[in-house]
Amino acid sequence: MIKKFERLTEILKDAGSAVIAYSGGTDSSFLVKAAYDTASLSGEKVLAVTARSSTYPESEFKAAIEIVKTIGAEHRVINSEELDIPGFAENPVDRCFFCKGELFGILISIAKTEGYNVVYDGSNLDDEGDYRPGRKAAKELGVRSPLIEAGMTKDDVRSHAKRLRLSNWDKPAAACLASRFPYGMEITGEKLKQVETAEEILKGEGFLKVRVRHHGAMARIELDRLLIAKFISHPRQEEIVGRIKSLGFDYVTLDLEGYRRGSLNEVLQKPNFK
Repeated sequence: MIKKFERLTEILKDAGSAVIAYSGGTDSSFLVKAAYDTASLSGEKVLAVTARSSTYPESEFKAAIEIVKTIGAEHRVINSEELDIPGFAENPVDRCFFCKGELFGILISIAKTEGYNVVYDGSNLDDEGDYRPGRKAAKELGVRSPLIEAGMTKDDVRSHAKRLRLSNWDKPAAACLASRFPYGMEITGEKLKQVETAEEILKGEGFLKVRVRHHGAMARIELDRLLIAKFISHPRQEEIVGRIKSLGFDYVTLDLEGYRRGSLNEVLQKPNFK
């Protein structure tokens, strides 16, 4: 595992100055930390860039601000509203390709204008095994993924993030709020706010690893399977459900399969999916 970190350091050192897509998750936080520490020794510059939009939860943004402050890297916030991208709101299966294409385009422009050598994203090796149209955009635009280049999995990243004393080393994986909608279902600002608020309600009750999938009139809750029994027996379950329904849902359901990464991609495996 240490060899992978040494490899990562070599990659970062060889590339020099970098602009990094920074969301505040464990992967991008670790990458910013590693790049900043490496750059500090060589006199290079590193810029972490966070894109704000209606698909990015406010709580995630606030946490990202605090984490990058502890790292010490230069940080910039930009606006990149996915709902303004033609076709994005219709939620096609390659939605993430357009989203990442716009974001990386902005970062590449910053890099060229301000003299940075490279643009990075925080993808790790495990991301190669899921349906990720955003990875295609990164590859086509020449955005590098040094964690993948160094052979680092999510477990590797968490281990090194803990060693480097990043407070979010064990933070549950996050994804943009657009991932809560079945493909083909229109995404609106109002619906995004419904999902964001519903998840904040559940997190406030201690259910930190959670997704609320939006199925029109129905909210489908995915929790870590170890927490399903806790939710069912929760003394304020009716109150929690009532608060979620008050957001505009007619029904609130609990998925007994529990949380699983990219569950809405499961439909892509069906032969009759169009």
